[in-house]
Formats: sequence, C-alpha cells, structure tokens
Amino acid sequence: MQTTIVQAVLLAAALAAAGSDTFEITRASRDFDLTADPAAAEWKDAPRVAIDRNNKGEALPGSPTEVRGRWTSDNLYLLYSCPYDQLNLKPNPQTTADTPQLWNWDVAEAFIGSEPDHRGHYKEFQVSPQGEWIDLDIDRDHKDKEEGAAWNSGYSVKARIDRDAKIWYGEMRIPFRALGVASPQAGLELRAGLYRISGAEPRTLHAWQPTRQATFHIPEAFGILRLK
Repeated sequence: MQTTIVQAVLLAAALAAAGSDTFEITRASRDFDLTADPAAAEWKDAPRVAIDRNNKGEALPGSPTEVRGRWTSDNLYLLYSCPYDQLNLKPNPQTTADTPQLWNWDVAEAFIGSEPDHRGHYKEFQVSPQGEWIDLDIDRDHKDKEEGAAWNSGYSVKARIDRDAKIWYGEMRIPFRALGVASPQAGLELRAGLYRISGAEPRTLHAWQPTRQATFHIPEAFGILRLK
C-alpha cells in the first residue's frame, strides 16, 4: 500500500513538472555505479519530468519519455526512460570513443549551460540505446572559441534496451567540473534542454521545453535544472 502511495505521488509530481520550466533534482548521499535501471535504489524515488511533446510543442502519442535527476558534490546524473515502437540503431556501434553525428540515430540528449550572461555557450551530451555517446562544447556566440567534438568532458554513460517492454534506458554521469561548476550547492540553477530523437524518417523530436523551431539549439528555450 505504501509503495502504491509513493508511486502515485511521484507520478503526480512528474505530471506537474511536465508543465513547468524548472526541474528540481535531489542530492544523492554518494556517487554510484551506472545501471540504467530506474528500479535501482538511487533512482526509484528520484525526481523526474515527463517529455510528452515535440519540438513544436505538439502532444506526442503514446507513453511519454521520462528523465530523472540526481546530484552529488562531484557529478550530475540523468536517467532517460524512452518508450519506443521501433528502434533506429546505428550499425556496428562502438562505445570507446565519441560517435560523430550520433543524432542521426535514436538518442537522448542533454544541453546544459552554467553561464547566465553567456546563453550561447553550453555543453551537449548524448547517449544512444546501444551505449554510444558524444560530448560537445557549443558556443553559438563565439564560433572561434567553440571546441565542438574535440572537447572531452570525462563523462560516463550506460544504456540498456528492454525489448519485451519496448523501452530503452540511457544514463549519464556528468562531472560538474565539465560544466564549469567548481562547488555545486543546493539552489544552483543550470540552464538545460532535455531532448530525445527517435525513429526513422520522419524523425520524432521530443522536447521537455519546446524550441518552436526545427532545431534543439535554441538556448533561449532552455528550462532550468535546479539542485535541491
């Protein structure tokens, strides 16, 4: 009975957060291994938001994508739960280095900026259902300073496909130092875009905060990721 009540409260919170531009995430007591498992102790009661609209703000059919968040003194953690009808996977995946143009396949994405006065500068992190990844330094205001794919954040990913349930999971552990945050504290706010690309043509663009344009690279449309 208690578990049912907790699940109902979490679902209500997720639905409420889906209509907000702020995602508050709670601190974990310690860093933890990546499992890509929402039932893991660190994730089962974690705050979450639902992504049920596309980049234009239109409602998407089916179950929403869900993103959960946690943080520690060293790292930011995100866990994506991605229901699917059919996966669009890159042949011959490799997971030991960046995968260029990973966005041409099924992928979950997080765009995160920590400079309030420099909205055009942010970091992009991606994970695929097969555990492929890429991290990018984006600077739309100063292209001459943009590192792009040459940048290395030192982040880690874990992915898992549940083919029976038709859901794939992608987990990210992002060092705060890679975001330019030396000492994260409760109350810190980061600008964040949480996205997903799914399916073959025509691709579906899932957006927590719709950009109203054909690209996710609209930093003015980012929401707020707040440490609690």
